[in-house]
Amino acid sequence: MPTRPAPTERQKRLGAELRRMRLAAGRTTEYAAGLLGLDRTKVSNMEAGVRAISPERIRMLAGNYECADKTYVEALVAMADTRRRGWWHQFRGALPQGLLDVAELEWFATRLRSYQTVHVPGLLQTGEYARAIFAAALPALPPSEIELRVVQRLRRQQVLDRDQPAPVDYVAYVHEWALRMQFGGRRTMREQLLHLCEVSERPNVELRVLPVEAGAFPGAGHAVLYAHGAVPQLDTVQLDSAHGGEFTHAEAQLAKYRAHLDWWHAHTLSPENSRDLIHSIARRL
Repeated sequence: MPTRPAPTERQKRLGAELRRMRLAAGRTTEYAAGLLGLDRTKVSNMEAGVRAISPERIRMLAGNYECADKTYVEALVAMADTRRRGWWHQFRGALPQGLLDVAELEWFATRLRSYQTVHVPGLLQTGEYARAIFAAALPALPPSEIELRVVQRLRRQQVLDRDQPAPVDYVAYVHEWALRMQFGGRRTMREQLLHLCEVSERPNVELRVLPVEAGAFPGAGHAVLYAHGAVPQLDTVQLDSAHGGEFTHAEAQLAKYRAHLDWWHAHTLSPENSRDLIHSIARRL
């Protein structure tokens, strides 16, 4: 019997929301199983994201859980729609699932905000810059995987200029030192900086630089992506580290990173002054 593929982060999030809704209503898995005509194990698998659930069953559960937030329920229904497979699925089995989960998170977000302290944000990277980052990994990645990762990273960037749905709004906060570290050498870094200036002119992209003079800042050492969901209850934070991506949607964590992003917004340079600084760094290269 073929093994069931591991659930994506989006599938696990849907299951977690169904469990949260059930617990808020004070209902048991036995109650849910009775409603759906299933056994407890299958309900538990749904809430773990391992087993798919139809839109009709989501609406049935929401009604019996007395969830009156129709917008939230319809957002969950949309998450259950698996009729169209995203472009990232073509990389499944060839790249780590975490890279695909980030692409899926970005694609379905209504707005994106991030802050980076070491690298230029992935959505704003050139191919050569991304290649230099992947080539520096330890243990070393095979050349074929490096190229595949570069292709996948560049494909992610279509969320900024796609036709349908509309391009996502993106606010990127970058520490000045990330603009001065020469990944790939002087030429690659200069091209990357000029690309930043160009892409930051788009109406849906806001790029703001935190100058070194700002001193200490919250979230030092982390790369954070805050993805706004279709409704606030479905916001997600993705933390990047050497061990891979970590996803969180606990309200306390979401509130913390919203506060971090508010701090960055208040202390970074304006988009115009940020472009001026990036240009000045590029000229020195």
